[in-house]
Amino acid sequence: MTEFGLWLSLGGIILLLLLSALFSMSETGMTASSEARIGFLANQGNKSAKRVQKLLAQRDKLISSILLGNNAVNILASSLATSALIGLFGDVGVAYATVAMTILVLIFGEVMPKTYAINRPERVAVLLAPFIYRFVRLLAPLVNVVQMICVLALRAFGVRISRDTSMTASEEIRSTLQLHAESGAMVKHERDMLGSILDLDEVPVGDVMVHRRSMEMLDADLPPDEFVRQVLASSHTRIPVWRGEPENVVGVLHAKDLLRALSACEFKPEKLDLGQLLQTPWFVPDTTTLREQLNAFRHRRAHFALVVDEYGAIMGLVTLEDILEEIVGDIRDEHDPAQRGLRLQPDGSLLVDGATTIRDLNRQFDWHLPDDDATTIAGLVLHEAQVVPEPGQVFVFHDFRFEVLRRQGNRITHLRMTPPAPRNDKADPAD
Repeated sequence: MTEFGLWLSLGGIILLLLLSALFSMSETGMTASSEARIGFLANQGNKSAKRVQKLLAQRDKLISSILLGNNAVNILASSLATSALIGLFGDVGVAYATVAMTILVLIFGEVMPKTYAINRPERVAVLLAPFIYRFVRLLAPLVNVVQMICVLALRAFGVRISRDTSMTASEEIRSTLQLHAESGAMVKHERDMLGSILDLDEVPVGDVMVHRRSMEMLDADLPPDEFVRQVLASSHTRIPVWRGEPENVVGVLHAKDLLRALSACEFKPEKLDLGQLLQTPWFVPDTTTLREQLNAFRHRRAHFALVVDEYGAIMGLVTLEDILEEIVGDIRDEHDPAQRGLRLQPDGSLLVDGATTIRDLNRQFDWHLPDDDATTIAGLVLHEAQVVPEPGQVFVFHDFRFEVLRRQGNRITHLRMTPPAPRNDKADPAD
């Protein structure tokens, strides 16, 4: 081989290695870039970002084109190196070319460019988008043929290719939240809030409502003085009012309306016209999702609704605050009664009110207790035990130990929970 031919081969090898690096950077940058970030740049008018979006929309063709280009330049570079080294060293040049090109392609064509791209995926994707976009369009016919051959070959082995493999937006957001939480980039409270927003379409109002047993209601037939006294003694501003029987809710009283009426009649309760004060009650099915109810509250400019079952019987009430608490956690003001809540014991167990919801416990402690068949922790014990337990009875379900402490009628009001001991994932060196 002449000296000119040798330098020409060397220049060709360097150019092909550069192309190999560009293909490797493009593959990593395109696949590792954040679609949200790329979308933001596209909305800002970045033309290259818009091209990245188009390329990611046909990800299979993008990857196939890059792989074709990358393999082609790597093979061609190896061929040139083999030819040049055979001319210099004879047959042993094949071995020299194999070792040299393996090292060069591995370092400069794969590892180094991909390492750079994985640390700056969006920057690399946007920078190389014009080149890759034209390259993909150029190779489109060849890529279609290659993909068809691959599909037919896979079918011969009984493998069917499904196009519908993408994650839903909700699944993708959940996965991103989990990754950020595991990496420490997001605190648990923030993850819980964002996750709860995604759950609004799945949780019915029946899971967050104030149960009928815990509702404060007023009898419209009470003497005016007693009626006003009970309203003033309540910690709530909106109270359902019934007449004849508790099922017959005739309206909802707002404490501010009562105070205005009392002021107008010189604070003489006997002069009150209750019928003029009551607002028409709003009944919603217990199967309504939290998102639907939240939108309904906004549309009606209301904060309060009564929840009924399929037979029209009142099950409880739901407020705007109940839905907000499902997202941000417990919201309490100076008029709310003290919450018994959860009390952590020195032995690792918890004293829990039976009305505590399973969702709240799972969210607070990262547990995975099932909430499909029961809403509260007391309901879970009743469902699993299939009996009404006596105080002192102990059950073990889902690796948790439940001890019934107190009961009122058929209701479990207080219990002790002992979670399973944390697992040690580290292997014992002696094993």
